[in-house]
Amino acid sequence: MKYHFKNKLIIAGAFLLATSSCNKFDTINTDPLAASADQVQVEYFINNSIVGAQQDPHIAERVFILFWKNAGRHQLGGGIINGVSDDGWSSDYWRYISGWLNAANTGIQIGEEQIEKGTNKLYTSNLIQVARIWRAYLNSELTDNFGPIAIDAFKGVNPEYVDVKETYYYMLNELKDAAAKMDVSVESPGVLNKSNVTFSYKYNWAKWQKYANSLRMRLAMRIAEVDAAVAKQHFEEAAAGSNFIKDAADIFDVQQNPANSWDNLTPVMSREWNSQWLSPTLNNLYTNLGDITSESQVPTEIQSYVKPANYIGLDFRNYHPTKTNDPTIGFYLDGLPKYMDPRAYKAFIIPGWYDNANFCAFPSWDNTSKTTVRSVLAPNDDVLKTMDAKFTWNAWGPGVWGTKTHFRQFRSNNGPTPRIAQNFRTNATRRVFFASWESYFLVAEAAVKGWTVPMTGKAAYEEGIKASFAYFGVSSNLGSYLTSTNFNRVGTSVAWDHTTEPGNTYSMNYNDGMTGAAGTVEMKYAVNNLYKNGTVRNDQLTKIITQKYLAQVPWLPLEAWNDHRRLGLPFFENPVVEDPIEGLPDLTSSTYMNSSIKFFPQRLKYPTSLKAGSPEGYAKAVSLLGGEDDELTPLWWAKKQ
Repeated sequence: MKYHFKNKLIIAGAFLLATSSCNKFDTINTDPLAASADQVQVEYFINNSIVGAQQDPHIAERVFILFWKNAGRHQLGGGIINGVSDDGWSSDYWRYISGWLNAANTGIQIGEEQIEKGTNKLYTSNLIQVARIWRAYLNSELTDNFGPIAIDAFKGVNPEYVDVKETYYYMLNELKDAAAKMDVSVESPGVLNKSNVTFSYKYNWAKWQKYANSLRMRLAMRIAEVDAAVAKQHFEEAAAGSNFIKDAADIFDVQQNPANSWDNLTPVMSREWNSQWLSPTLNNLYTNLGDITSESQVPTEIQSYVKPANYIGLDFRNYHPTKTNDPTIGFYLDGLPKYMDPRAYKAFIIPGWYDNANFCAFPSWDNTSKTTVRSVLAPNDDVLKTMDAKFTWNAWGPGVWGTKTHFRQFRSNNGPTPRIAQNFRTNATRRVFFASWESYFLVAEAAVKGWTVPMTGKAAYEEGIKASFAYFGVSSNLGSYLTSTNFNRVGTSVAWDHTTEPGNTYSMNYNDGMTGAAGTVEMKYAVNNLYKNGTVRNDQLTKIITQKYLAQVPWLPLEAWNDHRRLGLPFFENPVVEDPIEGLPDLTSSTYMNSSIKFFPQRLKYPTSLKAGSPEGYAKAVSLLGGEDDELTPLWWAKKQ
């Protein structure tokens, strides 16, 4: 078979079209004057697959922002949190990722043909391994969102769908084989980097091998709760020799283009209308975690806004929705917490801190980001109280607030709420796909499980925190942070050896929101029924996943969602249910204090485009799912209750 192109530039362009079509490679261009398959450069297909998967603004907003960041609670959001996925967005995502997989598969096919014919380069085999590693990642992204997929879609017009278990076995074996076949001694010539390679590795074979091992560790751990023996074998093999991503120089990340562009490399969080507010999940995890005071993290002019450690804020429980298990719902903090995880103020900027270089002034067409004075309103819009949210720290509950909308001016405006830092919304930072901290936290979890790994659980856990602190530029706080026994709002501390449980309540002072009268309240730590039936808040696995979750902000919300689905960790508060939520019928005014998998999205529904275009394939996929084609049907590796 011959494959034809007019020139190398068409190769790049052809797979931009692949995001809207899954046609076979040999139908893209049949110009008899074009280059043959023997002359095609395999790396062009790899490059286009990786660059495409960075997600242009159209698909990034739908998938990264509105699906993953919402489901992973990396921001305050709705939609998927309320058990509803948008079919149009899912159809777009299915179409896009099919194109990315098509490009990777074609690169593999071309490379194999060149080797068979003897027209290959010395490094062609390594390029094939790179494409296989990247394909494994794309397949993991696809199956973790939808469930059963066609892992051999590139082999024919009627691909066979397989269940999630078989998909995971396939990906793990692919990564094992590709890493083994990667010959790191082969020179990677400069010609490979003349095609505008924007991702970090630039065909450094040793780094790709490390990525393969780290990715294999990730996928092995994903199935550990349902297939421990297979997970353990793959994990131990991949971790042996410590040949995984463990240094900042080995992070798999991608340089993004300026935020005002509109292409595949436009930053995934760049759209100005996406507010990306601090979520209650993050707020409860960040607050009081570590012994690092807010005074030590903010300028002198803000330090007076820091409140005492035993102060919870203004009591507005009569004016705020309360039907959720968020432990601090109904209280408004009229200042800053005494203690705060030092990454919090780097990831989300305090309202009113305008001279912070990373304060986000989006949207540029109005002044809402700098409008911090808002009012508590009666249902008829009468002003009950006006407050300035400058230098305060609050997060608002997702869900349906019903008639408890007194704080609607605070919840629905940019000025009063911490928002994602500007450097993450521009090309000032690279998009992270796999970082050293994740490898370490995976090793720590494996150690807790008793698997054979190259480090102790404590050493790996602390290295993961160290790597995350270095990334956020807060390493000066590391020493005191690692020894902290302070409990955050869900009852978890930092110190590895501190596994004392916090008890159920703690006493806090407050002021009445309307009268200012002082009072004392017994605050409850969150009860996470999804993990050990809510009886454990501070064991070592909870610490690991808490730290992993915070380290993954903001780049890996899909992994945050994955961890919560498989473990029920960290604690996710239930959406507010003042009125019924159609997509979450089991979450009611009688059940909202419990945690259940029925209250959290488990997957995306298959797009109607699949059902219409391949009804047999769709039927087979659903039959392998283990439940209805519904957002609340858990995947094979996820918790079932």
